[in-house]
Amino acid sequence: MRTDLFDFELPEELIALRPLTPRDSSRLLVVRPGEPLEDRVFSDLADLLRPGDCLVFNNTRVVPAALRGLRRRGEQASEVHFNLHQRVDARTWRAFARPAKRLAAGDLIDFGRNGHSLEATVAVKGDAGEVTLTFDLSGPELDVRIAEIGDMPLPPYISARRPPDEADRKSYQTVYATREGAVAAPTAGLHFTEALLAKLKSAGLDERFVTLHVGAGTFLPVKVEDTAEHRMHAEWGEVTPETADALNEVKVSGGRIVAVGTTALRLLESAAGEDGKIRPFAGETDIFITPGYRFRAVDVLLTNFHLPRSTLFMLVCAFAGTDEMRKAYDHAVSNRYRFYSYGDASILFRAA
Repeated sequence: MRTDLFDFELPEELIALRPLTPRDSSRLLVVRPGEPLEDRVFSDLADLLRPGDCLVFNNTRVVPAALRGLRRRGEQASEVHFNLHQRVDARTWRAFARPAKRLAAGDLIDFGRNGHSLEATVAVKGDAGEVTLTFDLSGPELDVRIAEIGDMPLPPYISARRPPDEADRKSYQTVYATREGAVAAPTAGLHFTEALLAKLKSAGLDERFVTLHVGAGTFLPVKVEDTAEHRMHAEWGEVTPETADALNEVKVSGGRIVAVGTTALRLLESAAGEDGKIRPFAGETDIFITPGYRFRAVDVLLTNFHLPRSTLFMLVCAFAGTDEMRKAYDHAVSNRYRFYSYGDASILFRAA
């Protein structure tokens, strides 16, 4: 499938650099295939779902994985920025570096900051700006030090226009995040408040949690001309046996599975069999969903507005229909919706 089929024009001023306050005051575009689009507010969510439906949240917690370091070679030093994206072992991470051209295998990187010391060696320099770093600390001690010196790993379309700050440590984290391991937020979840969660529960909606540790690869553009040639970065996820059983019971009882974000959807679809039943899952998934995919588990999707030519825009086109999503995105641009991680949201009902 041609990648340019998923291109569209987006005015730069519609890219949200900060979230709204309160979180659930963002706009919500309702997309029901074959029906008129509807403009709502995120706090209206309970009115758009039915008792017995189940919201599935990704409870991953974002690591402050954006690090600034000095590459030292003798007396020479150059600043390099790193986004950690995959842990290899107790002292080793894979990372995206910029500018990667300044690095070579064997380079020493000094990450010391705010009175805290941390060093790493470039163990491997790979393709497309990826490197493997071996740190001088390991395990929980390394985790604590990264939390002390790291910044929240804001996506490039935000970090290129403003640096991350202390406010992002709270705003770029869902209110229900518990399992540390992501290096990018599951952004559909950023719209939820404790009050909204309570409102949904009182309206007869169920909730379940899964874990998918989102990687920085989620921001990588599709650079190939044919989607069949694109390689997805694998991400680790888990659906517990208890959660799988509960979600299957929801379906048997006539309820709908509502994935909060593309990360929850990708994990649930990875865990579902051809028969539509969700099974326990623990491991890596690199599922790549494009139009033509037959969805097995998810009926409704809550998601933000995505980048042109991205795997996530391809996914929503697969879910609700390419023509429907083009119409929805044209409407969102014309009506000045806010785009991307800190932007507004949409609720998509699956196309037949």
